[in-house]
Formats: sequence, C-alpha cells, structure tokens
Amino acid sequence: LSLAAQDPAELCKAIGTVTVGQWASYSVTGASGHRGKARFAIVGSERRRDTTLYWFEISGNGTGTRGEGVMQVLVPGLGVEASGIHGMVVKTAGQPAMKMPDQMLGMMNQRMAENNPALAITRRCASARAVGWETVTVPAGSVKALHMKDLEGGEAWMSRDIPFGIVKAHSKDGEELVLTGRGMDAKSSITEKPMEMPGIMMNPHE
Repeated sequence: LSLAAQDPAELCKAIGTVTVGQWASYSVTGASGHRGKARFAIVGSERRRDTTLYWFEISGNGTGTRGEGVMQVLVPGLGVEASGIHGMVVKTAGQPAMKMPDQMLGMMNQRMAENNPALAITRRCASARAVGWETVTVPAGSVKALHMKDLEGGEAWMSRDIPFGIVKAHSKDGEELVLTGRGMDAKSSITEKPMEMPGIMMNPHE
C-alpha cells in the first residue's frame, strides 16, 4: 500500500465520493442495548445547476427513525463539506411517503448529523487519528481496514473498498455499528410519488 492510500485524508475523500447503487447494511446496537438493523444506500442522482446531488437512503429500525422507516436526503456527497441537504423524503410503515418543505431542511440537517452514525463518522473522518491497519472480521467477511479514533472518543475501522467506508464503529456512548452486507445494486425503497408535507406558517393571511 502506498503512503497516500494509508493517509486518513485520502481515505476520507474516497469514502465521501459516492456511486449510485452502492449500499451497505449494518447491525446496530444502541447505547441502551437496543438492537436493530440499518441500511445505507445511494439510490439516485439529480443535477442542480452545475452540481450532482445524490439521494442517500437510510432505512431500518436502528437509524433513529421510530420503528421501521425510510428516509432519503438529497446531498452533494458524504464528505465534510456535504452538509447541505437539498431535499428530504420520509416514509414510515403504513404511511404515505412525505416530502419535507424546503424551510424545514436546515433544521433537519442538524438533526440528521446528530442521529445518523454513518454521517457523523464520515464527517469526523478527516479530523480522526489513524491508529493503524487491522484485519477486522464482521458478518460481511474479513476486511483490512484503517483503525481510526476521533476527537469525540469514538472509533471506527474504515475501508475504501466498502460502500460508505464503515466496516465497524462504536461511539463513546456505547453505540455500535457492524457491517453485515454490501453491494452496488441498490434501488429506492420508496416507489410511490411522495406527497408534499404542508409547510409551517406558509400562509400569512390565516
């Protein structure tokens, strides 16, 4: 491996670059011992002016959404600079898919970062310290990964060969994410056209 390949900044950059169809599934153990599943996928892309934005789908019951749910956010990528959410669709079991009004996106952006371990890890990736390369055995197989520790007290084992980069991770609060599967054939879990969620205080005359 070249030195560049071992450089956390290079690894983080590679992980932040996404391809439509990539997916990774995880078993999630919450701080309280609650167990769940999560799946991250890139299910589409859109051009906005001169930027390509990607539909990042988070599904499962271990993702901070109540019960079994699907959330899709339109983002420029997963790197540190990919903080701007340009669209959001949410679907919970038995309910129609809802598209969030634009004025709610800023607020959701903050919550997403707090509630989503994958986004938090990829965002903190660049400031993390590399411990060294280790072979990690997870349900998805044995993977050579770079063991990294971040400033918040979390640690992760990252590989550029895995979609989203995360082989295993745990936070200082005791949450753990372990890779169970991966692939490049993801499709959107939301097949219907989302309904527009009514905006807040849209009509000043009421």
